[in-house]
Amino acid sequence: MAQTSAGLGLGQLLLTLDRTMVTLLEAPRGLDMPVGSVALVDADDVRLGLAVGPGSADLFFLLGVPDTEAVRWLERQFADTGRVPAAVFLKEPAPEAVARAAALGSAVVAVEPRARWEALYKLVNHAFEHHRDRTDPAHHTDTDLFALAQSIADRTRGMISIEDEQSHVLAYSASNDEADELRRLTILGRAGPPEHLEWLARWGIFDALRSSPDVVRVAERPELGLRPRLAVGIHLPDRQPSFAGTIWLQQGSAPLAADTEEILRGAAVLAARILARLSAAPSAHTLLVRELLGLTGGDADIATIADELGITADGRAALVGFAPAGARAPARPIGPGVIGPGVIGPGVIGPGVIGLSAGAFRADAQVAAADDRVYVLLPDVAKPRSVTSWARGAVAALRRELGVPLRAVVAAPIAGLAGAAAARLEVDRVFDSAARHPDAIGQVTSLDEARTTVLLDEIVAQVAARPALIDPRVRDLHARDPVLVDTLSAYLDGFGDVAAAAQQLCVHPNTVRYRIRRIERLLQTSLHDPDDRLVLALSLRAMKT
Repeated sequence: MAQTSAGLGLGQLLLTLDRTMVTLLEAPRGLDMPVGSVALVDADDVRLGLAVGPGSADLFFLLGVPDTEAVRWLERQFADTGRVPAAVFLKEPAPEAVARAAALGSAVVAVEPRARWEALYKLVNHAFEHHRDRTDPAHHTDTDLFALAQSIADRTRGMISIEDEQSHVLAYSASNDEADELRRLTILGRAGPPEHLEWLARWGIFDALRSSPDVVRVAERPELGLRPRLAVGIHLPDRQPSFAGTIWLQQGSAPLAADTEEILRGAAVLAARILARLSAAPSAHTLLVRELLGLTGGDADIATIADELGITADGRAALVGFAPAGARAPARPIGPGVIGPGVIGPGVIGPGVIGLSAGAFRADAQVAAADDRVYVLLPDVAKPRSVTSWARGAVAALRRELGVPLRAVVAAPIAGLAGAAAARLEVDRVFDSAARHPDAIGQVTSLDEARTTVLLDEIVAQVAARPALIDPRVRDLHARDPVLVDTLSAYLDGFGDVAAAAQQLCVHPNTVRYRIRRIERLLQTSLHDPDDRLVLALSLRAMKT
């Protein structure tokens, strides 16, 4: 959840985040305070006493935590440990709360109310990864979209944003006081405002960007709050469709460089290379987590991976899987920074969204994704029940806040990290069964709770796949009278309870008794025989699949 940085000061971080997103209110220990990790705390964490302490991170995002509760939390941390975070990030903090937090020694950073915490979290981790050393190859413009955006801005004297094909912001350069309303709203919302996108589409701007590598000029529109712009489409070679996004340049009062259009065309080529690389290659951290979960094939060196991730290999671990509540979506690649961090389709989420909640719950939570499923590995879990409670809260929050219906499956406890891959396979079995029978498995369940349903579903699926295993008497009965098949099914599912079967079928119990006697004559068997009941029940279920 947290990233580590060497030599990055609070002031440097705030410059990276841009005035569009944050404003420093107080810094009692100065701007050179080293920062290298971030954690998220929400109102429920504070209320239930689940929030991690200040020693676990340098920065804390306080999501929906009232000012008074935030200060009480800081005061409790200081009283218990003598420490407070280097900085806390809050939306619209009251002056009294700012003063009390600063008196304890914590810097206070105000977050623009319209900014998304997910976007800010990503930017902070990006700073930790790529801004610790300007000579770091990870900061070069051939690997980092943010570095590319800033390089274009420095060279052209404009303000740059890079967006994907759906107008979601991927990176941007530092803003100044001349950033117009479109740029501000786009950065804060991580996507262009609908009314501006509609105007750009109506005037054919997007059509021009999609169809040509040429630079497109967009005239100033004061009534929409738009300053003059230049834009160039990003096109991936050897891909259909090739359009992958746009580089936008907002012009300020300073004249642009004479060769700005040439620079933009070259930048589009570099951006295409970065996007292609990101979509094809997950991060080294993600690869390690995927290896632990058995998603990469081959045997994992558990001790080495645990050491590199900085987590405990032994003890009782837990795994939570999240998937859309419904049929499984088609497989699609998830690339970091491209479609992975957010919602990536109808009812489908990326690892970044789950990662925000997982990071707030446990600082050592490890997140990875495969197709439309996201897995959270929690090392060394003391109370498995708390994992289920968190999973329920995460599912409820994502449905409430994003309108995304999810299903969660909890595997806990498992025998350390060595059991993670096997647990992931078991979690997938539950998801596969739930996709076939969505009403048979709860929205949040465990392996133990779902085991009978899953095993029965898999047995029936095996029978259905081999017609010779289906009792031919059931096929004959169905051909003769489907009503008798429904009666037999209700009778067997009700353990021979005639009254229950009659209620389900909306008929008189005597009608059920008559039909059962007729069924026994046609099948030439007694329904009191347990072996016959088992074979008939499996055959009936197999024929319904």
